[in-house]
Amino acid sequence: MKIMIVDDHALMREGLGQLLAGLYPDLVLLHAANGAQAVAMLLPQRDIDLVLLDYQLPDMTGLDILRQFARVQPTLAVLVISGSANPNLMRQTLSAGARGFVQKTGNTQALVQAIDAVLNDGTYTPPELQALVALGNGIRTVDLSPRQETVLYGLMDGRSNREIALELNVSEETVKTHVSAILRFFNAENRTQAALAAVESGFRVPKRT
Repeated sequence: MKIMIVDDHALMREGLGQLLAGLYPDLVLLHAANGAQAVAMLLPQRDIDLVLLDYQLPDMTGLDILRQFARVQPTLAVLVISGSANPNLMRQTLSAGARGFVQKTGNTQALVQAIDAVLNDGTYTPPELQALVALGNGIRTVDLSPRQETVLYGLMDGRSNREIALELNVSEETVKTHVSAILRFFNAENRTQAALAAVESGFRVPKRT
């Protein structure tokens, strides 16, 4: 059994390692402190059975890493561990290729259940988030359009509607319409809340060239 733990906190990696060692006597453990290390380690290691992936890392989000993993090993079993109880984030990680999603606030039993499910070609999501999905609470059924994403990045970058409008060569009224759609998308009351929700959901402002 070969498992990679990706987490920027050494204590978290050690704790997970001790738990896994008690479950799998023949365990081979790999440790990565950030996304770049994890991707680099994955290239020569084609026999990894499971990756335990912390969603929020110093250099990239779980969504970024899942996309890079998919290019290297599309069938890789990944269980995302997140401090967020956001059902939208769970939906995004599963759509990006993760086989399971667990919360850091959950108990050890839930984590063991999740690991067992993923290792046996199943999936795992926390029951409380499954309930939200079933009720449709907070779950987005549509995604932002490419133009709305562009406006979102301007909003996250702290630019005003006027500045965004000038950059996109559209009217301020058009930008306001997109901003209103973004607020609804994130169930936010203002631009600041929307920007924070976007970061939590894995959106990152593209680097300017």
